Amino acid sequence: MQSPVSHFLRGFAMGIADLIPGVSGGTIALVLGVYERLIVSIRRGAGALGSLARFDLSGFGARMKEVEWRFIAPLLVGVVTAVFALSHLIERLLADYPLHMAGLFFGLVTGSIFVAWRLVERRRPLAWGVLVIAAVVTFWFLGLRGGTVVDPPLWAFFGAGAVAICAMILPGISGSFMLLMMGMYAPVLGAVNDRRVAAVLVFALGCVIGLASFSTLLNFLLDRYHDAVLAAMVGVMVGSLRVLWPWPEGTNGTSLSLPAGETWGPVLLGVAGAVVVLSIARKEKAIADDVEAAGEAAGTVP
Repeated sequence: MQSPVSHFLRGFAMGIADLIPGVSGGTIALVLGVYERLIVSIRRGAGALGSLARFDLSGFGARMKEVEWRFIAPLLVGVVTAVFALSHLIERLLADYPLHMAGLFFGLVTGSIFVAWRLVERRRPLAWGVLVIAAVVTFWFLGLRGGTVVDPPLWAFFGAGAVAICAMILPGISGSFMLLMMGMYAPVLGAVNDRRVAAVLVFALGCVIGLASFSTLLNFLLDRYHDAVLAAMVGVMVGSLRVLWPWPEGTNGTSLSLPAGETWGPVLLGVAGAVVVLSIARKEKAIADDVEAAGEAAGTVP
């Protein structure tokens, strides 16, 4: 399907994934067969913003024309529609069922850790060392904060957008999870639901600037130090499970205790979340293997 409606539906699916910590919008784009086109459009758009920052208006116009707008525009509309349509539901669930949602998120991220680790091509001792160091540092650092940021300033929304958007375009890495780790998940959801235009616009500006600034650096690092960068990301995810441990406060704090009170609900939701992520990853791998096989077959044709 290549119609604007089909691209909108793909974007809607990506938006749902971007709302859920542990599920990557990049992974959904990969499963739906639009990841490469998305990355190409993002790079062209980032190049256009770079030209604009240098006051190269002619270069800005030329780069903007290179963006595949008939594809990217309905896709983005679908993402934004999903975020505004479902953010209120997720916010209510977080408020009413903190332990259950923490259990679900814990399972989703645990499944994503295995998915992201699979992307490390050579699991050498160096990669394991980077993973362990990143996990320990993240676990310790997150113990210094108390949970969700209360009444964050506008600059915090800007920084959250800049960091989260880079994670959102990586298969296996969840942008919402990065927001949760920074304590900005609930504030961003609240800003969307309460229609706090200034906060939402600043967050969106952070996304745009972060995408233009960090995506190039991220691509450079992944090209040069692919396994080390991914191992560090996996380590951050492992250490950040501290935020998602359901007991005693759900996602509202980083203090830890043994399971008590409501137990089976969070545990079952956690298992279900991990199964969902691993199932999506299995589908993604099957699609990638089919594409690779088709390419090899095409190469053997005289």
